[in-house]
Amino acid sequence: MTNNITKFDEKEDVLVEDVISTGERSHLVVYNDDYNTFDWVIKCFMDVCEHTQEQSEQLSILVHFKGKATVKTGSFSLLKPMKDALIDRGLSAVIETLVED
Repeated sequence: MTNNITKFDEKEDVLVEDVISTGERSHLVVYNDDYNTFDWVIKCFMDVCEHTQEQSEQLSILVHFKGKATVKTGSFSLLKPMKDALIDRGLSAVIETLVED
């Protein structure tokens, strides 16, 4: 006796989400200062920007030697609370918004 197994072609619906650009990209920029320690800046990047220890260390070195560094890129609404939190912790931070073609 043989079993006849019927195979069904299963089709899966896939939702494809289009990314719609507003033409703007914002950068959270932190400036070097003579007040904050490397350890404090690293902790701030980890806590506020959710960077890893290694990323935070590398960014703190860039800020120190280049005078400033972009520490996060995204929408203005995403970056605004991060900028405010970094400023509240004594860091010098701004958001720069660039218009893309």
